[in-house]
Amino acid sequence: MKKFYIFAATMAFLLFPVSQFAQSKKEKSKKGETIAPAPEKKPESAIKDYNKVITKDAITDDGLFKVHKVDKKYYFEIPNKYLNKDMLLVSRLSKLPSNLGGGYVNAGSETNEQLIVWQRFQDKILIKSKSYNAVANDSLPISISVKSNNYEPTVFAFDIVAFSKDSANTVIDVTKFYSTDVKAISGISAEMRETYKVKGLDESRSFINGMKSFPMNIEVIQDMTYNASKPSMLEDTESISIQMNQSMILLPEVPMKPRLADPRVGWFSVSQYDYGSNKLKSDLKTYIRRWRLEPKDPEAYARGELVEPIKPIVYYLDPATPVKLRKYIKQGIEEWQKPFEAAGFKNAIIAKDAPTKEEDPDFSPEDIRYSVIRYVASTTRNAVGPSVSDPRTGEIIESDVIWYHNHLRSYRNRYLLETGASNPKARTLETSDEEMGEMMRMVIAHEVGHALGFPHNMGASSSYDTESYRNGDFTQQNGISASIMDYARYNYIAQPGDKNIRFIRKMGAYDQYAVNWGYRVIPNAKTPEDEVAVLDKWILEKAGNPIYKFGKQSSAFDPSSQTEDIGNNSMKASSYGLKNLEYVAAHLNEWTSNVTNNYEDLDELYKELLDVWGRYVGHVVTNVGGVYENSKKPNQAGSVYEVVPKIKQIEAMNWLQTNAFASPTWIVNVNTLKNTEFAGYSEKFRNIQVRQLNNLLSVGRIGRLMDNEILGADTYKALDFFKDLRKGIWKEAATPANVTIYRRNLQRAYIDRMGVLMTEEIKANDRSAIYYNVAQSDLRALVRGELNVLRKTLSAAKAMGTNTETKYHYEDCIKRIDLILNPK
Repeated sequence: MKKFYIFAATMAFLLFPVSQFAQSKKEKSKKGETIAPAPEKKPESAIKDYNKVITKDAITDDGLFKVHKVDKKYYFEIPNKYLNKDMLLVSRLSKLPSNLGGGYVNAGSETNEQLIVWQRFQDKILIKSKSYNAVANDSLPISISVKSNNYEPTVFAFDIVAFSKDSANTVIDVTKFYSTDVKAISGISAEMRETYKVKGLDESRSFINGMKSFPMNIEVIQDMTYNASKPSMLEDTESISIQMNQSMILLPEVPMKPRLADPRVGWFSVSQYDYGSNKLKSDLKTYIRRWRLEPKDPEAYARGELVEPIKPIVYYLDPATPVKLRKYIKQGIEEWQKPFEAAGFKNAIIAKDAPTKEEDPDFSPEDIRYSVIRYVASTTRNAVGPSVSDPRTGEIIESDVIWYHNHLRSYRNRYLLETGASNPKARTLETSDEEMGEMMRMVIAHEVGHALGFPHNMGASSSYDTESYRNGDFTQQNGISASIMDYARYNYIAQPGDKNIRFIRKMGAYDQYAVNWGYRVIPNAKTPEDEVAVLDKWILEKAGNPIYKFGKQSSAFDPSSQTEDIGNNSMKASSYGLKNLEYVAAHLNEWTSNVTNNYEDLDELYKELLDVWGRYVGHVVTNVGGVYENSKKPNQAGSVYEVVPKIKQIEAMNWLQTNAFASPTWIVNVNTLKNTEFAGYSEKFRNIQVRQLNNLLSVGRIGRLMDNEILGADTYKALDFFKDLRKGIWKEAATPANVTIYRRNLQRAYIDRMGVLMTEEIKANDRSAIYYNVAQSDLRALVRGELNVLRKTLSAAKAMGTNTETKYHYEDCIKRIDLILNPK
């Protein structure tokens, strides 16, 4: 019996959970009553009833998404119809500390632009950053592979917290996304984090300032404070505070029909690899960036009448703009109305004052619905014209032109230095409002041009004959360049006594041509490819006329596409420029310190005068080893790349020996230096001379000259270049002449540069590395040969009747050469 009892007890233990026995044993009242076990708690669902999340205390703003604020939390209520729809997320600085980013970052600066989609995954909503670099039509099988091999990163994942009562909308909490340090939308770049020793975001001092929802966009303002050991200002605070504006805009459901780019006409662009191509490879398609302009009356437009666009381009003036400058800014914006008329549109671009708080309490310059000419309180001297575009088609959505307050100072200085010899109005520090207004008008027009889609056209000024700049009627009609998009600021060629000269740039014929090419609607064209024949025809009609040539800014080897130059002959233009600059140098004290009774402006202008000298010389340097770039298609005559003729390269070399490398007699102005500097007189000129000498002796230039040996007998070869340069730089060594301190400095710089060429390895990111293997090219053989010849010349020269400084100089140069040729 005893064994049976133990077995029965054991079976009972196995049939019931231990916990139940324990509970039964514990849960008895003091009176011995058994208490029923508490029911097991079920985990509360993360997805709650709508009314428990969006309570009656919610403050709601309805628009693209409903934005709710409940206590200290922010929620997006996303209509499910907008899931998987393309949107643009643009991050901008709204407020920032002084000097953040070194002066070129300001209120209104864009820090990131990304195409995003909102996607649902299980009980989460994801923000995916999407790329259009690789595309294929969804109907094609290869589109599966394109998606698999271009998987988009997840920027952020949100838990779904509720659904709307009709289940048509999904609610997420976005507080953390907008109040923590999310790198994808941060205003503090990786470079800034390193420069300012940013340790991280201080969440206790960071918060969401506000959110507004509009029919097509949502605007969020964040206040973010970072702990930083070396902030850009107020270092003792060890803090950087910025205000960010996050704009999210729904992109058009029907994308704008894109227009294929052509390198013969200058446009900013977006590119895509189309894997649906039948060309046995992915087809790179490049589309121009432009605003969507569509005629209100298509039939009238087709008849050739001027028609207003359905939606014109509107620019608002920043409320911070000084009142006296506003009319000039508006004029600069609307300078583009005439070119748009060439494309068939009237009133296509309009300037407006920003609405007052009473007129529109929601207006904000950061709002992506508005394009604004931002006026920035900054000591930076610059202006820029960025824009935001749809990466699918190149459609420009919005742009902010940024004008820095001190930029007019640069234009006043350049006006005085470059035109003062022949333009009495420029010979003052108090340039008239009318003159300054005309300059500002044209700078604004230039920056608006960027915002309309146009890059710099550095070839436009070389389309005019150099002598034409001295013709008053010509300059009044044509300005100083065929395009406002060139860096041709002033007419520095006109000479004293020339009459009726226009000195300030203006819009040109190329601007009308480019607007028509990019913005004119081509009827009956259903695809971008359908337009190509017409676009080609427009280009060929103008081919051969230099006024309509586009010159890339990146063509550093092309003397016809240079920054800051004018005219089609650099040597002649720079000769005129230096002649004018010499006159200005002689009168600089008279126009500055003699008037102000201080030396601040004199010091500033003299330093800039040296820079102007360097620019004029640099324009000539580009002719040596120069190559003209003429974008063409195979059905056009001639080659794309054409070497500058030998006679012109020799002319440039001779000009440099006479004007750039000779001892200065006027540019080192002793009267100026004695009142502005206590030392470094010879160094000032050594610095600007050597910069041009090193430019002349660049690896890329010498490599192009070595290429000339392949092209034929009548070309300027590297050996000729080295001989001509040596004979000019060292011409005193062939005679008993003494060598001035300026020439001694230059000659030592020559030897140093030749030493660099003997040992320098081209960095991988140097463009020349693509074309030349320095160690195995002729370069070092040529340098070695020249140094050996020079050593013999100097050995003979030091025995001639020269002064002690010259003898010591020659002996030193021989030792320097020996160390290069025999370093051990």
